[in-house]
Amino acid sequence: MADKHTLARPYAVAIFEVANESNDLASWSKALVAAKDLLIDDQVMKFLAIPTLTDDEKLSFLLDLLKTVTDKSSVFAGENKQGTNVLKLLLEYRRISVLPEIAEHFDKLKSNAENMIDVTMTSVVPLSSAEQKVITTALKERFGREIHLQTEINETLIGGVIIRAGDIVIDRSMRSRLESLSNELIA
Repeated sequence: MADKHTLARPYAVAIFEVANESNDLASWSKALVAAKDLLIDDQVMKFLAIPTLTDDEKLSFLLDLLKTVTDKSSVFAGENKQGTNVLKLLLEYRRISVLPEIAEHFDKLKSNAENMIDVTMTSVVPLSSAEQKVITTALKERFGREIHLQTEINETLIGGVIIRAGDIVIDRSMRSRLESLSNELIA
């Protein structure tokens, strides 16, 4: 069977094209994230896997759940047929389990269209807003894109930071520097 990311990519591209044409990227992104958060729940997936349920019953269940976690303007609520049609299609082709990956691919496409990159910065202690601003400015110059910075705390780091931007990892942690120094001394 194909990898979930491979299955998700064409759906994400199609959804992105529809959302981009209607200038509705933000609403689709928000709705897909809400659906992703629901579908990573094992109980929801177990319910959707019940073989005696029809696709219409599963769709009704999903739409009811999504209405509880999204607002009335969500693409999965109200009169929006496109959101409902996406869910119907995924249920019909037994691909509802790839919706979390579709959301991830969609957000990457959205970020590229908006010339933005998501960056996660991990440090041992919270960085001040001034430090975050300096790092954000440096990353903006390096990547030539707007930066959406998220911070994480990892108390196992000795010091420094680890920055992840897409496939790029910038490791400026003390552990990394000590390992590098150790390797140089051994060589």
